[in-house]
Amino acid sequence: MDSALHTSGRFGPRTLLITTAAVPLTGWAIHAGALHKRLAATRRDPLTGLLRRDAYTARARRLLARHGDDTTVVMVDADRFKEINDRLGHAAGDTVLAAFGARLTAWAAPRAAVGRLGGDEFAVVLQLPAARREQRLEQLVRMLHTPVTLDDGRTVDVAASVGAAAPDVIGARDLTRLQRAADAALYDGKHTGRPVLATAAHASVPSVNGRRAGRPGTAVWGRAA
Repeated sequence: MDSALHTSGRFGPRTLLITTAAVPLTGWAIHAGALHKRLAATRRDPLTGLLRRDAYTARARRLLARHGDDTTVVMVDADRFKEINDRLGHAAGDTVLAAFGARLTAWAAPRAAVGRLGGDEFAVVLQLPAARREQRLEQLVRMLHTPVTLDDGRTVDVAASVGAAAPDVIGARDLTRLQRAADAALYDGKHTGRPVLATAAHASVPSVNGRRAGRPGTAVWGRAA
């Protein structure tokens, strides 16, 4: 009896306060975890797992500020994507987009900004110095031209157009300007199977509805194998 009383006496008002306080703290921890998951979901595209535009932009700007001229901005458009949707259905189109997302993620460095900007348009900003740009961009084109296997086992031929812009070539580290130049380069190489690196002239190409108009000089590499 004395032992029981002695044991219960250890749990005074201070202990009771700490114990009761721990209950709502645990609840808040669970709530915070759920909020974090919801926040992460709003940052990523549910189909491809890539960053949405706002999250991509924020990370891309940090990379440009940190790495400067060793950074490369890459724009990617799926070629003839509407034909895939019309011929094979939207489920097949979704599979192709998801495959492109996985390939872009695998190609880019782990700390790169990889985003789906909308529809079949993607963007990547990564640390990629001049000495490695040609080889790595040609590697990306080969990856994006590999057929995609659908859920029913069929394969579909796919392709993508790739344009890139670098601060040391464009003479600016502004993300919007670099993306405009990369997009203009992309359209100079549309459907050719070759990546195009933007020249300084691409940065001043006027755009219509966010797309380039005109056709400046280009730096185009050989067709990817």
